[in-house]
Amino acid sequence: MTTEATTKVGVREVYLDYNATTPVDPEVREAMLPFLSEEFGNPSSVHPPGRRARKAVEAAREQVARLLNAADLSEIVFTSGATEANNTALLGATLLAGHRSGHIITTQIEHPCVLGICRFLEERGFRVTYLPIDRQCRVDPERVLDALTDDTLIVSIMLANNETGTLQPVAEIARAVKAKRPNILVHTDAVQAIAKVPVDVQALGVDLLALSAHKFYGPKGIGALYIRKGVKIAPLLRGGHQEQGMRAGTENVAGIVGLGKAAEIALRDFELVTQHLWRLRRRFLRLLDELPMTRLNGHRELTLPSTANICLLGADALAVQANLGQRGVCVSVGSACSSGSLKPSHVLRAMGLSEMAAFCSVRFSWGKFTTEEEIDYAVEQTKEVVSLLREITLPEEIGVCDENCPCFFEGAGLA
Repeated sequence: MTTEATTKVGVREVYLDYNATTPVDPEVREAMLPFLSEEFGNPSSVHPPGRRARKAVEAAREQVARLLNAADLSEIVFTSGATEANNTALLGATLLAGHRSGHIITTQIEHPCVLGICRFLEERGFRVTYLPIDRQCRVDPERVLDALTDDTLIVSIMLANNETGTLQPVAEIARAVKAKRPNILVHTDAVQAIAKVPVDVQALGVDLLALSAHKFYGPKGIGALYIRKGVKIAPLLRGGHQEQGMRAGTENVAGIVGLGKAAEIALRDFELVTQHLWRLRRRFLRLLDELPMTRLNGHRELTLPSTANICLLGADALAVQANLGQRGVCVSVGSACSSGSLKPSHVLRAMGLSEMAAFCSVRFSWGKFTTEEEIDYAVEQTKEVVSLLREITLPEEIGVCDENCPCFFEGAGLA
């Protein structure tokens, strides 16, 4: 299976927006189908259809626990997705746990759902420290330790940035925080990292971890929150006994089965898939490096193998995205959850990019179904589109870089 298709007007379509969502794996779809038809039982019912549904839910819980190397099945709580999982983690450790004030530490580059929760808590009397990152999109663990206070309740650092793919030193941060203040909870949004880099909760040392199925070839509308055994947080949704009392409401059995199967496949095929992703990344950067005035945003080595955020100086990113779309190449100008905004990426601005450089940056992300031929086609079309836009765009239309923009003193080039 590939993600290449043909549009209604006959244009070849190449999907390079895997960080926004992924196609459902055929094995996942097949596993889900019975629970969308004859196996419709409620897992809370005690009759045979209900017991079969419960068995399927618990089997999926085991699959997710195995993927994360969780110590106990009870540590896996199914949710409607990562947004709910992150809300449960952050609100459950603060406001819903009875705190009326306190301190939260996070970074300036978190996903909008985490930043939104933090702003919500600030409005209700909590203090939030938004840590800066360096020009390669990495947070310094020492800054986390320096930010700790007597009333710090939780530290929330994403595992992999959704816009640049850069990995954060979450394990190092968790060890340092726990060594200094064992009672402070450590949470990570691991959505983009699953199935692309190893995600082992024992090695990471985190208390809370969020994931979403549709980012690794599962269905939309289902995710999970890992809660380390012994960690006490309050539920977000109340009124039922489901998920050990942590998430009220009848379980989405088909979605849970899909998530479980996606987790099983991710673990089974990890080495094969990640080798393929790294191979595609090297090919993409090598070919696009032939285009002048380009720069990779983010860390070159400490990164996901499936993401490249590229500053295409002199070419407006929205125009690049629109023109590539007409040629069948699907890319993003940032997070899918905030791409409706005309503001420059908060991630790229936090890295020190000028507004102009941020507005010229495009995110390419591929997956296990992407082929080398698709990469070649996408790069070819990108070169043509960017070269054309640079020819017809006046300097005053695109603006200029700030003198402290990384483009000026860190060099250009991708490979």
